[in-house]
Amino acid sequence: MLAGLIALIACAVLFAMQRPPICTCGYVQLWHGALDSGNSQHLADWYSLSHIIHGFIFYAAAWWLLRRQPMGMRLAAAVAVEAAWELLENSPIIIDRYRTATIALGYSGDSIVNSMSDIGMMAAGFLFAARAPAWMTIALAVTLELIALAVIRDNLTLNVLMLTWPVEAIRDWQAAL
Repeated sequence: MLAGLIALIACAVLFAMQRPPICTCGYVQLWHGALDSGNSQHLADWYSLSHIIHGFIFYAAAWWLLRRQPMGMRLAAAVAVEAAWELLENSPIIIDRYRTATIALGYSGDSIVNSMSDIGMMAAGFLFAARAPAWMTIALAVTLELIALAVIRDNLTLNVLMLTWPVEAIRDWQAAL
């Protein structure tokens, strides 16, 4: 319940930030696999894999830091962190950082439907990690990272690296796709 309320508040803030509710193309796709202007505008794309992994990581952090709290509170904390990231990710400072430090030259931020889906993907990852053995969650995280790396030359690891410490050789390799 609290997790849903946090997501709704994030949705309202994104509206107040004047983020587009859906893709400016005028429609919503379940899956958008192309790396073009439709990326981060629809329900799911290759970067949805990284949000699932966020859920794995947030579950581990909540288990470690909030072990005595009920699962609903741990999930709400994870949703709050993911929602905060979605708000920050759609701020001018991060949008500009993506444009200058990564291969996302035309990135304009997420649509609201994509941001809400990203929060949902994180929650799905969190709930998976809560029920699966740790080894299975780790194996799935590595598999998702390798799939994204093979298909789009990007993943959560490279995304964090390129946002915090851009490496020209990696950007050149990614651009060669």
